[in-house]
Amino acid sequence: MTFKVFSKFQPTKDQKKVVTTLSKKGDHVLLGVTGSGKTFVLSKLIEKTKKPALIISANKTLAAQLYQEFKAFFPKAHSHYFVSYYDYYQPEAFIPQKNKYIEKDAKINKVIDKLRHATVQDVINKKNVIVSASVSCIYNLGSPKDYQKIRLSLKKNQTISQREIIIALVSLQYQRNETMDPGTFRVRGNKIEVFSVSSNEKKEIILKNNKIKNSVQIFPANFWIPDQQKLNISIKNIETELEQRVKELKRKKKLLEAERIKQRTHYDLEMIKELGYCSGIENYSSHLEFRKAGSPPFTLLDYFKQAFNNNFLTVVDESHITISQLKAMAVQDKKRKQTLIDHGFRLKSALDNRPLTLKEFEKKAKQTIYLSATPAEYEKRRANIVELLTRPTGLLEPKIEIKPIKNQIQETIKEIKKQKEKTLVVAISKKLAELISERLTKENIKSQWIHSDTKTLERPNILKKLRQGDYDVLVGVNLLREGLDLPEVSLIIILDADKEGFLRSKTTLIQTMGRAARHEKGRIILFADQITGSMKEAIKEIERRKKYQIEYNKKNNITPKKIISDIKDWSFAKEKVETEFIIKDKKILKKEMKKAAENLNFERAAKLRDIIKKL
Repeated sequence: MTFKVFSKFQPTKDQKKVVTTLSKKGDHVLLGVTGSGKTFVLSKLIEKTKKPALIISANKTLAAQLYQEFKAFFPKAHSHYFVSYYDYYQPEAFIPQKNKYIEKDAKINKVIDKLRHATVQDVINKKNVIVSASVSCIYNLGSPKDYQKIRLSLKKNQTISQREIIIALVSLQYQRNETMDPGTFRVRGNKIEVFSVSSNEKKEIILKNNKIKNSVQIFPANFWIPDQQKLNISIKNIETELEQRVKELKRKKKLLEAERIKQRTHYDLEMIKELGYCSGIENYSSHLEFRKAGSPPFTLLDYFKQAFNNNFLTVVDESHITISQLKAMAVQDKKRKQTLIDHGFRLKSALDNRPLTLKEFEKKAKQTIYLSATPAEYEKRRANIVELLTRPTGLLEPKIEIKPIKNQIQETIKEIKKQKEKTLVVAISKKLAELISERLTKENIKSQWIHSDTKTLERPNILKKLRQGDYDVLVGVNLLREGLDLPEVSLIIILDADKEGFLRSKTTLIQTMGRAARHEKGRIILFADQITGSMKEAIKEIERRKKYQIEYNKKNNITPKKIISDIKDWSFAKEKVETEFIIKDKKILKKEMKKAAENLNFERAAKLRDIIKKL
């Protein structure tokens, strides 16, 4: 495996020691302050161990930043970005108190879907892979063995007819049309052009006298493609579970629920038989993959295990928050699904379509590195702690100033107008962040808000625009915390700092204040009428680190200087806007659906079916 770091920087003595310690067997915690070069240290660790790596971040923004950094450090490796592909997601749910069923509704980002397929295919095919992922990587992704097995592999001089290839492509959920979109194919004489779901690449299958003239490999267009040879067995198993569940509900006098689950499951099975797919097919994943009830789902970790036989690194970035997310995800998913099961909307096996539990994650993750400036008790108990409190440039922790809350917005405007460098303003809510940004704009301050409603692929661009001068201020809530590399920022203003809670906890305050630690003029303004316990502890820890840094600089004759970091391009384009059907006549739509199915255009047929169902 080739992992070669390309960088103009050389590791410091402290960084070299950390890399040596982290390369030893077992799990480790890297307690590294902001600007200490944790990503560079990880890169040197990957280079030293020659191991592929899965880096899991708390959110999509941090995952995007890490992707950019690793891609720069490893230009010859295969760096990937793997996050949830939903721009909008409303999970299926039932509210018993209101007797209200909420159908799953989602808007899929085609660009991110393409990146997910590219990730999985390179994990399977390549050796030097680095994946920057969000916590969505612990969700059910389908069996890696099935994904590899059902791919279409055609070898040179292989005898096969054009029709057989077309049928095989359709079974892999490729759509035959002339659009040249990812996941489609078209026929041109003796040539079949297949447009990959993982890139903008066009693959050509050339036939002459029913013989393949070029070797080619086509992966499925969807992660949820059942093995056709086992499909009938899977359907029988689903029907058996349905029969047992209907009997159980009738014994409990739940006749409405029994009829509901019967109708819904029969409908899904008809679609799977006819099209090889149905909306919500993942809820039958345990049957399609022949997994035992209660067994962990297949996730991206299983693809790593399949490809690298446990010889890979798992890095949990900003572990103090990421681990909490991993722990909560399975619990929340089970609660929602159990309500659907109890009221006849889903079979019990739907519970097996879920994210990993924390214990399952621990078993699947190999040689785990927990990365945080503020590690929680969980990480401290599980792993050896390695501290990296110094910065290569000798920068110290920022100065901290406390001001009264009265007139905090007016004071914020005054402080920003005195600034030559960039500023981050941290509000207590999303609505307040938007209002403050609007107010700053009226004051002729170039401002932009950013929070969880900001689309995935837009977030890195907003950060880039701040760094290159399009904005002078960003106003946010929780996204302006961990890990952001913004060396142009010299001032952090935290509003309502004494509102004790998650957004103003010790950990959150330390993480937020750390955003100003990459600038030699870094300073923090906390607007508060009282010093809370969290504020006191956060300030105490900042001072401890600063004392160590001053002594280290003195001992090594280091003069603090500003961190310089290149502004990297965010190359992913905005997602393609899909055409919506505007016809509302059921008869016309049903006719079109049947016609599409007859023409093997199953994607269009499925979309029409879903529209009919909503009508």
